[in-house]
Amino acid sequence: MPQSFKRRLFGASVAATALLSTGLVFAQAGQTVRIAFIDPLSGPFANVGQNQLKGWQFSAEQFNKKNAAGVKFEIVAFDNKGSPQESLTVLKAAMDQGIRYVTQGNGSGAAGAISDAVTKHNERNPGKEVVYLNYAAVDPDLTNSKCSFWHFRLDADTSMKMEALTSFMKDQADIKNVYLINQNYAHGHQVSRYFKDTIARKRPDIKIVGDDLHPLGQVKDFAPFVAKIKAAGADSIVTGNWGQDLALLVKAAKDAGLNANFYTYYAGVSGTPTALASGVGGKVRQVGILDNSMPGTVRTWQTEYKAKFNDDWYTGQTYNGIAMLAAGMAAAKSVDPVAVAKAMSGIKFMGFNGEVEMRRADHQLQQPMVISEWRKADAKNPYSVENTGFNFAAVKAIPSFVASTPTSCQMKRP
Repeated sequence: MPQSFKRRLFGASVAATALLSTGLVFAQAGQTVRIAFIDPLSGPFANVGQNQLKGWQFSAEQFNKKNAAGVKFEIVAFDNKGSPQESLTVLKAAMDQGIRYVTQGNGSGAAGAISDAVTKHNERNPGKEVVYLNYAAVDPDLTNSKCSFWHFRLDADTSMKMEALTSFMKDQADIKNVYLINQNYAHGHQVSRYFKDTIARKRPDIKIVGDDLHPLGQVKDFAPFVAKIKAAGADSIVTGNWGQDLALLVKAAKDAGLNANFYTYYAGVSGTPTALASGVGGKVRQVGILDNSMPGTVRTWQTEYKAKFNDDWYTGQTYNGIAMLAAGMAAAKSVDPVAVAKAMSGIKFMGFNGEVEMRRADHQLQQPMVISEWRKADAKNPYSVENTGFNFAAVKAIPSFVASTPTSCQMKRP
């Protein structure tokens, strides 16, 4: 064998070995990337978890038709029963199955446990790293004091949503007396605190006439809370409640004839729209990243999802999560979690509502938001949420920079 050929062969072998040692295993067209979905699929919030599992599966199916990386996405479901402890058990089960990407969203307690466990696992197990996509747990600490390189938040956090919500509320002259009612866990505490801080800055004349916290998923009758709200003379209610806890609150308000406006984070989540359709005394408004009057991708996906599941696609983060993963894998030319995480840190990509950015400093997605209002469906906005004949229509668009909040994250990068 000629020496020149031996040198070329040796050089190619060294180069290939070096490439493999960096973990940059190039993604091949059609390669399957499994994502573990960890959320409540049983218990009081099962209807929410089941809807969002279908949302992730639907998004994967849509992107499997075509995506920048040319890979296939598969969603593998794990029931954490809404428990941080159970989340750790099923996270280990997912990792034991070789799954390298996980997503979770319902409950900041579970999110904190998963983020911490993933970070420690990655430190102890080089070559077996895992990436965590947080699609709905909105405790600001997760991208501030507890930030992790391996954690990427797809939703706006509590402080961002509150900046957006109060930027709308400050211009509503009819708001004078506000009652706060929230679930007694991290998110509920944050909603209460951030509302008081931001409204004092924007509308110091508004009075806080009540501030209640109640057990998560345990209250069966909200009548006593509604009686307190009525007695306090509240014209507006601000709540971060979701699922059963918001649906039952709305029902109790209707039964008591409460004439107050609701300002919510999650009125569009499974179960609450049906409660709203039976009537409520005041207007119901929601802050979020998606509404039912958005044209283009959102309208198409909502229509197709409804036709397939007779349910509502309301978690836009499932679109952005798959879109970001595909963009990151295409940029990294790899499905390796380390390479993909590095590529996604600071990445700009096309979300369902235009270009968005995963901020490099803390891995908090920067994106526009919207204030929407519960209204009867019409020719302009015909979509029917939970087949009620009503929907959430946009009343104010909030640009990314309005709701963006600073971060104290001191990220440790690999």
